[in-house]
Amino acid sequence: MRSGDNLRPTIITIFGGSGDLANRKLVPALYNLYLDDQLPEKFAIIGLGRTEYTDEKFRNYLRKGLDEFSRRGKAKKEDWNAFKDKIHYLISDVFDDKSYQEIGQKIKSLEEEWEETAISVFYFAISPSLIEPVAKKLGSNNLCDDKSCSRIVVEKPFGNDLESAQYLNQLLTEIFSEEQIYRIDHYLGKEAVQNMLVFRFANILFEPVWNRNFIEHVQITASETVGVEDRGGFYDKAGALKDMIQNHVLQLLCFTAMEAPVHFNADEIRNRKVDVLRAIRQYEGKEVFKNSARGQYAKGWIKGEKAKGYREEVKVDPKSYTETFAAIRFFIDNWRWQNVPFYVRSGKRMPEKMSVITIQFRSVPHQMFPNTTSEHMIPNRIIISISPSTGIRIRFQAKKMGLDMRLKPAEFKFSYSGMYENDQPEAYENLLHDIMTGDATLFMRSDEVEEAWRVVMPFVRAWSDHPPGTFPNYTAGTWGPEEVEALIAEDGFHWITAPLED
Repeated sequence: MRSGDNLRPTIITIFGGSGDLANRKLVPALYNLYLDDQLPEKFAIIGLGRTEYTDEKFRNYLRKGLDEFSRRGKAKKEDWNAFKDKIHYLISDVFDDKSYQEIGQKIKSLEEEWEETAISVFYFAISPSLIEPVAKKLGSNNLCDDKSCSRIVVEKPFGNDLESAQYLNQLLTEIFSEEQIYRIDHYLGKEAVQNMLVFRFANILFEPVWNRNFIEHVQITASETVGVEDRGGFYDKAGALKDMIQNHVLQLLCFTAMEAPVHFNADEIRNRKVDVLRAIRQYEGKEVFKNSARGQYAKGWIKGEKAKGYREEVKVDPKSYTETFAAIRFFIDNWRWQNVPFYVRSGKRMPEKMSVITIQFRSVPHQMFPNTTSEHMIPNRIIISISPSTGIRIRFQAKKMGLDMRLKPAEFKFSYSGMYENDQPEAYENLLHDIMTGDATLFMRSDEVEEAWRVVMPFVRAWSDHPPGTFPNYTAGTWGPEEVEALIAEDGFHWITAPLED
């Protein structure tokens, strides 16, 4: 029996079907689900766009993207031929009712052919400015009236500040029910992020020490070696704070800090994440600058290649004050985490690409070994690597081989990358499968989105009101400005840059 045989017939309609997201991520993910028998037998993809493709030309366009971006590499001819027949294309105008009527007719014809009502997923792979008109047209053309069978998927950024996020939530919930709305953050589809729940709550070994009594501080790093690439126009209005901290990084923080859910279901897990966001200490006035650092990269070198400065990038204001690096010291004011600092940082043009959570434990309360035997006595540490390697390292102390009593650090290591190689599903595969099955666990609820914006808004306002006078202030290929070192050094710590090694 195929794994997908228990799934209802499904039609995924992609607004922006001829765009980059569909080509690089969505269709390769759906193709890999197809090869893994994770799609229903009755399944269809409808791509929508302004480009004048025929079905066949659209399929050829997607085939090129699939060969380049699929984790499995180039598609085998027989597999592709079977898959491509499920792909259709409609030339559409998101502002024209006629286009929505044609979408409805296409869905109806597929359902009549299958003799079953299908799950209809409408994926918004479009500019944020188009979310409102598309949502309104779907509503006015009655394409989502059956709330049990229709879903919409909205990509980040979800708003560009708290006010716009609240407006967008209100708009969408007037047209759709909350259960129909899947706010997607691809970070939550990564295996290591999901494994956080298992690591913490399926093992009695860790949970008893997962608190302020034993943990000294937490670090979360999400760094990239690339610059803004072709996103200069968008990025110059967003910056690292809105592009990464408000969503990806805060999600990692929530999974690290949340209380144990009572049940493994979507609302229970999302409730616990919202609890964390509501407990994050709000800074005012000078506290914002005391607990944060920001930067913008200048030209430099990345892995032996020249890198231009941010202000030289395409579609970037040559006098821009947009930050390409952001670091914040958060505190979570509750019983579990009171006064434990959570240091988060994210930046572009860093020396290494990685997303890593580091849990640093306190030193042993009494040092019984003589100093001469324990010169390398260092605290225990857990490193959870999200990407590019995926796994967990646990550092502990062990005796060094020999006649003398000498201590040295040792490690346990679990690596997804080494165990599964190319069999590891990518984030969009996990998330698309969850959308089709109606599992909202890894998607953000409206209150979660708004609470995340509330956390970062003091920094958004303060940084906007006080433009930096030193930008650019770090060289491409370094770990950010000097201020970020001072942020953590004043507490007696240092940044840890140790990704999981395969």
